[in-house]
Amino acid sequence: MKSIYDLIYTSNIPDLLFKNKFSVLITTYQVGKLIAISSTDGKELVQTPVSLKKPMGIALQGTKMAVACLDEIRFFSSNENVHEVLNIDQHSYDLAYTQRATYNTGILDIHDLEFGDGMIWGVNTLLSCLSVYDINHSFRPKWKPPFIDLLIPEDHCHLNGMAMEGGLPKFVTALSKTNFKQGWREDKMNSGVLLEVPSGEILLDNLAMPHSPRIYNDKLYLLESGKGNLLEFDRETKTAKLIFNFGCFIRGMAFIENVIVIGKSKIRETSKDFNDLKVKEMSSNAGLIFFDILTNQIIGQIDYTSTVEEIFDVKILINTNNPAILTEEIEAFNNIVTYPGNKFWKKDDLL
Repeated sequence: MKSIYDLIYTSNIPDLLFKNKFSVLITTYQVGKLIAISSTDGKELVQTPVSLKKPMGIALQGTKMAVACLDEIRFFSSNENVHEVLNIDQHSYDLAYTQRATYNTGILDIHDLEFGDGMIWGVNTLLSCLSVYDINHSFRPKWKPPFIDLLIPEDHCHLNGMAMEGGLPKFVTALSKTNFKQGWREDKMNSGVLLEVPSGEILLDNLAMPHSPRIYNDKLYLLESGKGNLLEFDRETKTAKLIFNFGCFIRGMAFIENVIVIGKSKIRETSKDFNDLKVKEMSSNAGLIFFDILTNQIIGQIDYTSTVEEIFDVKILINTNNPAILTEEIEAFNNIVTYPGNKFWKKDDLL
């Protein structure tokens, strides 16, 4: 294992990222960071952390990125090759996301977030529904599980995960079918469900804290976090196949070629929600697992030795080995000006 700052990682990971030209984005709400992990030389890893308020779901579509935060959604764009302007200041970025808008939602506890056709969809966990967002309201409810009677800010079932198909939500995960305040806490290891949207049909039941449903190559995968299981759901037979048991608390999943990148979280002694899980003993570090879906083998890992203890979402940035992310809190943000086909660094004498 090689070490860098508070990371340790298997020696093949920098080469894997560098040669296949991709970076990994993670959110950790526990320390309030969106972090890009990459390699510029195939030998070492580079971390680019950005501070946000309780970041959760990440949405990517073309040059657009959005991040669900405590009481807002931040929108970013990588248009106009802004990284070329940043590199004037002795950097070597090959992509830059610049914040373009902030949408105030109020505290909704948005979990998964995805771009759809002409709108952005979020899992509104506090009110147990799927929502879209526009300038007129905090959210517009679009769908709720059939067992939820009313939209009340009480987190009845802990709706958390969403898989999109054809620009619309197709599958969701929840920790229970309960219809009362925080009812999902009663039987976390046996009450989780996978549902179809819009029918609301329960496709899988009795799951242990399901998260992160994802469609890849027309197959549906999901994580059974409470048991550390990677599952594949067969749409025809409506059954789940166990692909691999990682033995730790896993949440957040993204795909590139035959590799699945899966987030894992540490279970703290003081955690009232997760301290009673069977995977607690093996959940001593947060990090990333790199898993080959063709051979069903772990091909590499990243572990945080300190600071980061929980990971929620994982996304892949393709064709980039050194991304930059500019938020309105970063000084360089106000010095870069773009318009269609152009960008420049604003000089002090222009003020």
